[in-house]
Amino acid sequence: MKIAVIGTGYVGLSLATLLSQQNEVKALDIIAEKVEKINRKVSPIVDHDITDFFEHKNLKLQATLDPKEAITAANFVIIATPTNYDPQTNHFDTSSVEAAIKETIEINPQAQIVIKSTIPVGFVDKAIQHFDFKKIFFSPEFLREGKALSDNLYPSRIIVGSQSKEAHQFAELLKQAAIKENIPILFSNSEEAEAIKLFSNTYLAMRVAYFNELDTYAVSNNLDTAKIIKGVGMDPRIGDFYNNPSFGYGGYCLPKDSKQLLASYEGVPQELMTAIVKSNDTRKRFIVKQILSKKPKTVGIYKLAMKSGSDNFRQSSIIDVMNYLAENNIEVIIYEPTLKTKLFQGKEVDNDLTDFKNKVDLIIANRVTEEIKDSADKLYTRDQWKRD
Repeated sequence: MKIAVIGTGYVGLSLATLLSQQNEVKALDIIAEKVEKINRKVSPIVDHDITDFFEHKNLKLQATLDPKEAITAANFVIIATPTNYDPQTNHFDTSSVEAAIKETIEINPQAQIVIKSTIPVGFVDKAIQHFDFKKIFFSPEFLREGKALSDNLYPSRIIVGSQSKEAHQFAELLKQAAIKENIPILFSNSEEAEAIKLFSNTYLAMRVAYFNELDTYAVSNNLDTAKIIKGVGMDPRIGDFYNNPSFGYGGYCLPKDSKQLLASYEGVPQELMTAIVKSNDTRKRFIVKQILSKKPKTVGIYKLAMKSGSDNFRQSSIIDVMNYLAENNIEVIIYEPTLKTKLFQGKEVDNDLTDFKNKVDLIIANRVTEEIKDSADKLYTRDQWKRD
């Protein structure tokens, strides 16, 4: 197959890498530096498996800035552009997806369009009507930042929002490129697939919020958080996973997807969806209150990324914590190796770790690594197991 992938973030680049094992893939982006890196077999994002594939696999992958070069001969055009949540409209900004659909139809109306970007429920049906073009379907992705290719090689499931021949072909392409065998595959209509994505991520947000509120209770009552979570997780229906307290759920997906799902509930009775969104801000404010009780003058922020192995800190909960501290006249210094600037949001960045440690009274870390364990006497974290 000839495949075009529009957008080379975590979703797009991992899919382009995966499918280029057996198909001719052209990855389209608007950032020249990313295109140049991909063509030199250098991953523009932090993902160990993508880097390994680039170095050791014979991939049929080429990146380009030219839409016609990417789209003209493609059988499938996969759209993986960002859809950030817009708080003004209470919905995703889907303009990049709409622009990619329009461009694809103009260049190659024979292509099957597959949307991998997260979209609101009902988007595909509206797009089919708006563009008068039936060959569009949605296939949700379920990827972790830093492990996106791994999650494509060993997928929990493959879901395609269509029953068409092309939908079955696309599912087969993903299945053939994966290492995992016996992958569960589900074909649904477009709205059901869109809902599956939003409900899946909102459930994960709820689980994070649940264990964070458990931790808030334990701290407030001088109890051992780890013991309580361990005992709760011994119930196999709950399990000992995805239960490590944090400063709040963040990253690219959970905040925006939970807010979009909440917006979709307009006119539908609910209490839980509101609570999931509200809980995250409550948690961050509790964390700030805990930090302020220690009366620090200068607080060091150890890494902005949500989790180890990731270089993405969009919507990171620690950024809100940092800003709340600044509002309380606390001096903030950031250690974030991926930042190459001296300032971030007006706050000092110091990437000399020894210097950083010496400058601050208190280090706050969403996740603890070996390099700051020697600063345990001035470390604040809710990380119980030194893992994600």
